[in-house]
Amino acid sequence: MDKEVTVGIATAPGQWIGYWGYDFPEIPARRLESVTHRIANGVSWSVVSRIPTTGILVTLSASGIASDRASPDAWVLVGEDSLTLGRQAFGRVPLYWTRQKQTIWFASRLRLLLPLLGSPSVDLAALYGYSCFSYVPTPLTPIEEIQALEAGREESWRIEFPEELLISSSRGLTDWRENPHPIESEEVAIAELQTLLQQSIERQLADLSDEPVGVFLSGGLDSSIVAALLVRSGITTRAYTLDFGEIENPESPYAEKVAEYLKIPLTKVKATPQQIGPALIPAIRALDLPFGDGVTVPLFLLGQAARQDTRVIFNGEGGDQLFAGWTNKPMIAAGIYQSESPDGDRSFEEDYLRTFHRLYGYEERVFQPEVFEEIRSIDPRHWLKTALDSAPTPSLLHRLRRASLMLKGAQNIQPRATNLAFAHGLQVRSPFCDPDLAEWTFSLSGELFLQGSREKYILKRAVESWLPPEIVWREKRGMGVPLTPWCLQEWWRSLGIWLNPGRLKAEGRWQSDLAVRIVSGELGGMIQGRRVGEILWLLIVWELWRSNVLGEPEGNLSWNHPFWLVPHSLWKYGKQWR
Repeated sequence: MDKEVTVGIATAPGQWIGYWGYDFPEIPARRLESVTHRIANGVSWSVVSRIPTTGILVTLSASGIASDRASPDAWVLVGEDSLTLGRQAFGRVPLYWTRQKQTIWFASRLRLLLPLLGSPSVDLAALYGYSCFSYVPTPLTPIEEIQALEAGREESWRIEFPEELLISSSRGLTDWRENPHPIESEEVAIAELQTLLQQSIERQLADLSDEPVGVFLSGGLDSSIVAALLVRSGITTRAYTLDFGEIENPESPYAEKVAEYLKIPLTKVKATPQQIGPALIPAIRALDLPFGDGVTVPLFLLGQAARQDTRVIFNGEGGDQLFAGWTNKPMIAAGIYQSESPDGDRSFEEDYLRTFHRLYGYEERVFQPEVFEEIRSIDPRHWLKTALDSAPTPSLLHRLRRASLMLKGAQNIQPRATNLAFAHGLQVRSPFCDPDLAEWTFSLSGELFLQGSREKYILKRAVESWLPPEIVWREKRGMGVPLTPWCLQEWWRSLGIWLNPGRLKAEGRWQSDLAVRIVSGELGGMIQGRRVGEILWLLIVWELWRSNVLGEPEGNLSWNHPFWLVPHSLWKYGKQWR
């Protein structure tokens, strides 16, 4: 080999950045410093010029328990003439890469790669995906030059000499498949599930002794199970729940009931507009990518409170995806309808796309004409195709479970939970993200997941002796963040800044009067009631992300026509949510 291959890796708690390749005279010290200075708290930078054949392995775990011998959430493996990047199937730790000539740069944070690009360009396909899902679908990122490694995959590069070619290849690591001989016995399934849950929590606690831990306790089934497992293990546990103030059907009373039953202290963390306002920009920076779900900033506040007492936080994320949670019921009905009406106007993939309740189907009404022309040839169902493939999971319910793990879990829920935890120096542990448990769920008969209107049936049966029956068997409602009344009341004037017509016009992507038409109901369709706040929040997060993370200018605000005065009828519309 007549070329020198170089690798450099900078590490800090919870993140790393590195490069690998050859023939790069353009890596001056100042450029490295512009990247590495963004990693705070004890950066270490190492450069190895001739890679040993034994290789270099760098790992990163959301839980803080990964090592060279453990199963990390993300990893970099450097050989003599090869580089491999990998991510675990649950998608808990993100991983990004960009190629510059014969060099591959990689990082666990998108922001760490931005200084390398000079003037980053927004990927309009990614923006369209964000408008459909509230997250950017992998392998896209919001930046044209940067790609995200998909969960459950490895991406590799090798150098071929003397041609000096950089050859890439990709392979899947995990593909959940339905067992053709499913478990039918309820008694057998209950016993095996109880064992798997206990084993999962034991693995998560293996490196802890008397150290207290925290648990995010919503009062729903999944987080309550995790709290019960922690208490049963004997470890000192504190619980943290969100308090949204005076809202309809609050969840916090259920969290109080669980904490009282398990005899653990519960901290209620206020998440009202007064607390969310100051945390909005820090949370968006912590998320790294735009995540447009309303729960993100409240979860940032929850982590902030938990860090006062512990460095390890547990959550119940992944339970809905593993055990066919409540969002699967309308899709099951749609699947049955499609099977009975194969010539229907809509495909199953389109019905699944609509379950996200975002801006799919409104493209011509929300994007500026030039942007619409660029994205109109993109079929967003393409981003669902692999996840909804029926080959690994022929039955409808397992197909939906697999899709939920790969889409809503690995691309949205898990990476945002990890980023929010890392922002506070927390290790986040998710007992439902256990490979053995996940694989086992695909060996169950579909009837054990959904019986009549009871979702997660087998999970509820397995834990019904661990928790109060009103917690186990109550119908799930989800975390109802009251975005619509907040946007149309407390944040009414701020809305005029965040989504000002002059700002949107200058950006050149959204139609300038989009927010006005959403609030007034003129956008039409299903965007009404709580969907109004959800869509406004989607736009707010994007606007604040592009100005505070990407660094794009905000543009000239239309102060001659403030949003909150155009037209006066909008104020009346907002008052009905008081």
